[in-house]
Amino acid sequence: MQALGYELVDLEVRAGREGLLRLFIDKDPCVTLADCEFVSQQIGAFLDVEDPLPWSYTLEVSSPGADRRLRTPEHFERFADCTIRVELEQAIEGRRRFKGKLVASDDEAITVDVDGRNWRLQLDAVAVARLVPED
Repeated sequence: MQALGYELVDLEVRAGREGLLRLFIDKDPCVTLADCEFVSQQIGAFLDVEDPLPWSYTLEVSSPGADRRLRTPEHFERFADCTIRVELEQAIEGRRRFKGKLVASDDEAITVDVDGRNWRLQLDAVAVARLVPED
């Protein structure tokens, strides 16, 4: 994907009768509809030749959206000072869900300010993290 000038942000695969291969792409400053069409044509041509999936599917290419999923340390670094929503695999201090300002991040953890309290959350404990769109 980088060879085309895009970051693959997320990937969704659904097998079965209504199979789906959904790619979420990003680039600086933003992804346009033309970008999604271009990547869809390029990836579609590759998939037609290589045929890597043993079931039929629909290919979709999309931008990550305003509520984009955050997965890598680089994603968290890029969106420092933004409001995020985090759900953990297992609760800490009786809590699994956090919504607040992302105040720090490193390769192992993120720190989220929730109502004036900083929570250090290990990245390997995060089930899902998303940006909260600004109003």
